[in-house]
Amino acid sequence: MTLRSVFLAADGRLHAPWRILVFILVTALCGQLLALTVLPLLSGANRLTGMSGTADTIMIVLALIASHGITLYLIDRRTWRYAGLDAEAARIGVLARGWVLGALPILVPSLALMAVGWLAIRPASQGSWLMAATKVSLFLLPAALFEELISRGYIFATLREWLGWPVALLLTSVAFGVMHLGNPGANAQSVIMVTLAGIFLGAVLLATRSLCAAWMAHWSWNWIMAVALHAAVSGTVVPSPDYQVVDAGRDWMTGGPWGPEGGVAAAAGMIATLAYLYVRRPRTALVATTAAPAGDTSETSHDER
Repeated sequence: MTLRSVFLAADGRLHAPWRILVFILVTALCGQLLALTVLPLLSGANRLTGMSGTADTIMIVLALIASHGITLYLIDRRTWRYAGLDAEAARIGVLARGWVLGALPILVPSLALMAVGWLAIRPASQGSWLMAATKVSLFLLPAALFEELISRGYIFATLREWLGWPVALLLTSVAFGVMHLGNPGANAQSVIMVTLAGIFLGAVLLATRSLCAAWMAHWSWNWIMAVALHAAVSGTVVPSPDYQVVDAGRDWMTGGPWGPEGGVAAAAGMIATLAYLYVRRPRTALVATTAAPAGDTSETSHDER
């Protein structure tokens, strides 16, 4: 073993762990630069949404997009397709499919719980539904993109190429669950549910080959809870004029104060969608096909592991 082989693979690229480390460092550097230059210009985003963290979230998203581009082109010698962020992945039809895949697994179980009285509609303070819906939607959109870029973007793609999609899916989903430990009311059940949500969103990415579709699925899942139902989202209460959907049954089924996504009903919705995606998967859905290094016009396919 030589010093070169410790860092470089046979194709001349850094080994996967080093590439992930570089990505993290580049993200941190981009974040620091944007905090000094761009963040002051984003203060209006907080006023627009009424949420104090909006500007910070947008800045982090910009840092992640920049670090994806820098790492992909300069370190990996790959295109945006490697992370599911190419133009094909952002087609309207792909985005629409992702939105539906995210909305139905939480909407249908929530309606079922409402039908049996385990979720109840309660009056809330009067206000403009449309204004609140617009503000919350604009807040949720970059928040979902941030979580997808950090959980199922470059790091997921690199782990998938290195260790195979099952390991990549498991590791990133567990990390996704742990990320939400700081949310209000987090407990063992909520972490398990968010980990399952990570598997679910990862499956959307694998099935559609599009991180953009996973982003839309993530956004629509949160949108149904926050905007349509006026329920808590991962323990966080959002502006809910006129009405609220609240827990009126067993917390293990309804999610309790965590919101509908924390209950067994939501788990059933995600598992049913996972089964649908598995049955409808293309033959090559689980094979990691990535853009070839610069200067090579062929594509490199990594066999399913």
